[in-house]
Amino acid sequence: MPQLPQPTAAELRRDPLPLRGRTALVTGASRRGGIGYAVARRLAAYGASVYLHHHVPHDAEMPWGADRPEDVAASVRAARADPDALVRHGPANLTDADAPAALVATAAEALGGRLDILVANHARSGMDGTLDEIDAAMLDVHWAVDTRSVILLVQAYARLRAGLPPRTPGGRVMMMTSGQDSAGGMPDEIAYSLQKGALASVTRSLATSLSDLAVTVNTVNPGPVDTGYMSGEAYENIAALFPAGRWGMPDDPARLLAWLATDEAEWITGQVINSEGGIR
Repeated sequence: MPQLPQPTAAELRRDPLPLRGRTALVTGASRRGGIGYAVARRLAAYGASVYLHHHVPHDAEMPWGADRPEDVAASVRAARADPDALVRHGPANLTDADAPAALVATAAEALGGRLDILVANHARSGMDGTLDEIDAAMLDVHWAVDTRSVILLVQAYARLRAGLPPRTPGGRVMMMTSGQDSAGGMPDEIAYSLQKGALASVTRSLATSLSDLAVTVNTVNPGPVDTGYMSGEAYENIAALFPAGRWGMPDDPARLLAWLATDEAEWITGQVINSEGGIR
């Protein structure tokens, strides 16, 4: 039998800056308590240049309130491992059907003309309910933000990558799902869980669509993460469901997402990966 090629000793050693020279767009990175911010910091710490998308009006209407995009960007900038890496930010209302393509183009231009990594982290909070409470408007707004905009972002990203030389390394798409497929589902958030379930279902199809561009596509379910939306007895009850006795923190899924962006994860595509801390 022919001997299969083995990694060299040098190839086995981890690069301390595995994303040096790579560029990334992270959507929904608008506040320092969120997952998008944690992902952006990780990518910057791995050497990447990062563009942070924000939509402040959405956060402003939520109980947790809005953060200043300049402060978010400054905190990500402080995490950079490569002093030459860029950190840029800008707004986009992704309910607008033209906004995803415009955002991809803006991010690529701001980061030097290329986009390697897309992390579609944004989602609509609020305007949801039980099966009896939802209406067409609730379904439509969640469809527009949670699903349609993600697919249009991936489409625009793929068209951009198609202009690069064949098999250009580093192409990564990561989407975010939720707990819609866990025991009991999400009966109080029918519109949200429906659209997040659609992303999980389309992951393998998108991975096949982008395979010829040497782009991997994966979806991460972060499980319950403490982003400031719950407190009190309900918070403690959920914490007790984790073997570690605590909620997931934003950096917990961020570590997985950042690793998926590296070359170490180049053989993983079309997967929906749970990062739930063993919640029972």
